[in-house]
Parts: sequence; structure tokens; C-alpha cells
Amino acid sequence: MTKIPIRPSNSADAGSFGDAEDFRPVVRCGAQASRSAIDALATHIAWDPGALAVARHLSATLDAPLLWPDVSRLVIDCNRAPEVSSLIVTESEGRPVEANRAVSEVERARRLDRIYTPYHDAIDACLTRRLAAKLPTALIAVHSYTPVYFGKARPWQVGIVFDDERRLADLLINGLKADPALAVGINEPYGAADHVYYTVARHAGPRGIPAAMIEIRNDEIDDEIGQRNWADRLADILVAATPGLLGADHAVV
Repeated sequence: MTKIPIRPSNSADAGSFGDAEDFRPVVRCGAQASRSAIDALATHIAWDPGALAVARHLSATLDAPLLWPDVSRLVIDCNRAPEVSSLIVTESEGRPVEANRAVSEVERARRLDRIYTPYHDAIDACLTRRLAAKLPTALIAVHSYTPVYFGKARPWQVGIVFDDERRLADLLINGLKADPALAVGINEPYGAADHVYYTVARHAGPRGIPAAMIEIRNDEIDDEIGQRNWADRLADILVAATPGLLGADHAVV
């Protein structure tokens, strides 16, 4: 696997990025923990527990590029449109985020410039380079969600989020439903209308490439065994799906 860091270290504002030269899906991970204040906010409101580990295992198994923001979504949510109020939240699940209560336009612009824009630029560059090289490409987002939200239990172990472009989503849903033990959410616990699909829609939609978001309930991936099991399960589905999705000549092996 060829790994070419776009930034010299994972402490850079927009995170650490990898690349691979042949066909693989491009995997992006939703929200990684920041290195400040997370001791006090070690919950799903600040990051997506387990998601990055699953994405790393999936990236390694498929030899796929992996990109992720290295800053908590409490600083800025890179997966929201820049104009929505949830880009920089003042509270999350009833908990105040005091540092965001009086964010000035200057500070908002600084966060966009130093964190948000480099992340999206990196995704753009990766996809543009691959498509220019005529490499078959799909975009997969990996996130996790809390089992209980505002007191309401979420029964699905996994959910697949998609918009009108559902080639990859249908393959993932069908593959997951083959396991009768799994409750699979279809645009649950979130859907594209909930503003969670912005990154995938922004980068995959105009390019016409297959794309989907995978949401895993975080109690399923709270240890390494669960993380590896889910990565293996998803990799098996994606390997089986690749010939039908992108052509037999480009199967993932």
C-alpha cells in the first residue's frame, strides 16, 4: 500500500491523509477527537467513537485512501454546509459549548480557513487526481452514533445514508441485510435531509461517482474486536460489490 501524506503529521489543522494509486474506494471518516478538552467531553457530542478505527482497518484491508478531520466537531463540523447553524454549535444534546457562545465572524472565518477548507480541498484533490487517471472510484463515509439520543433508543446496529444516488447504498443495504441478526437502518438514524450528508453530496454528486455514508452504532465498535469485525464485514460486502458497481475489470482483491 502506497501512503503519501499530504501533511507532514497528524497534528496539522486538517488532519492526516493517505493515498493509494490503483482502484479502491476513497474512505473518509467523520469526526475524530481533538487533543484539547476531550477529557471533559469524552462522548459522542465531541467525536464519533470507534469510527476512525473502523475506517483505518477498512482502508488497510482495501488499500484505500483515508481522509479525516483531526479536529473535534465542537470546534467546527467539517461535515456540515458552511452556511448552516450546526457548523459551529453552541450546544449539543442539551450541553452548552461555552467556547462557541460568542464566536465572532473573524473567528468563524479562521476556523473555516484553517480546518474546514483544507479538509475539503484534500478530498477534492484526491478525487480529482484519481478520476483524471481514470481510476474507478467510490466515496464512502464512516461515522458512528450513540445508542440513545435524547432518551430515545435506536434499534439499528448500522444505518446506511444516501440521497438520490443509491448504487452503493443499495449494495451495502442488501449485503448487511443478508445477516438476519442485523437491524439495518435505511436513512436511519439520520438521512440526507438532516444535513449530515453534505461532504458526500458535495464531492461525489457533481462527479457522478457511487457514494454512501455508513453509520455504525457506537456500542458495536467500542473495542478493537468490534472495530475489526465491522471493518471485515464491510470490506467483504464492498469486495463482492465492486464488480457489479464498477466493472469486473476493477474488482477489489
